[in-house]
Amino acid sequence: MASQEYLNKMQVRQNYRNLWHTDLMSTIQADTPYCCFALWCAPCASYLLRKRALYGDMTRYTCCAGYMPCSGRCGESRCPEFCLATEVFLCFGNSVASTRFMLQDEFNIQTTRCDNCIIGFMFCLQQLACIFSIVAMIVGSEEIQEASQLLSCLSDMVYCTVCACMQTQHKVEMDKRDGKFGPQPMAVPPMQHMSRLDQPYPPTVGYPPPAYGQPPPQQAYPAPPQQAYPAPGYPPAGYPPPAGYPASGYPPPGYQK
Repeated sequence: MASQEYLNKMQVRQNYRNLWHTDLMSTIQADTPYCCFALWCAPCASYLLRKRALYGDMTRYTCCAGYMPCSGRCGESRCPEFCLATEVFLCFGNSVASTRFMLQDEFNIQTTRCDNCIIGFMFCLQQLACIFSIVAMIVGSEEIQEASQLLSCLSDMVYCTVCACMQTQHKVEMDKRDGKFGPQPMAVPPMQHMSRLDQPYPPTVGYPPPAYGQPPPQQAYPAPPQQAYPAPGYPPAGYPPPAGYPASGYPPPGYQK
């Protein structure tokens, strides 16, 4: 069951679209002092990076970040600092890989082909050195034994160098997360005011901006049409005649409008 979940997580990581801020080939140039620190004191760097990946909250710590069968069964909740120190010294490779998986799952980061080739070359060189050592023990040839020792020394050098570059890569990525360089982390936008009472008036559309201290020009409206009224003193047609005038023959004869 645990192995199936691990395979599912590996398949999900193949669909990640984000990239590391710096690849393994550029880590020495990106942060040379930390790369030297991770090379000469690798367990200390792994301890600090795992704690930083957990945002300093050791109550969230799990052995190997929950990616190994022993995770959650080592009494991490009682003494997480001691368990993490034991992990980085006794299982150094797993501690580096677990921190890497944590960052990949948090930020949806995929590993580039160049990084995969470097890591794959490291693993293949270790396996080849192990095979030569076994063959040298079985055959007993001094030439094969010397070749196996040289190959083992080369594989150890590549392993230490790649792990130092990987830890520097993790550190640079967390520097980016914490906003130590480049764009700052996104802040909460301020509350927007829905009312316009406290906002300035918008500029008048179709007019140049008014001068300071003068009101904006008023829009000209057409004058209403003038209504025609009859001559003063005479009501319009249809109204009853005034008192003293006959009903017929109104208006009086001879009147011209």
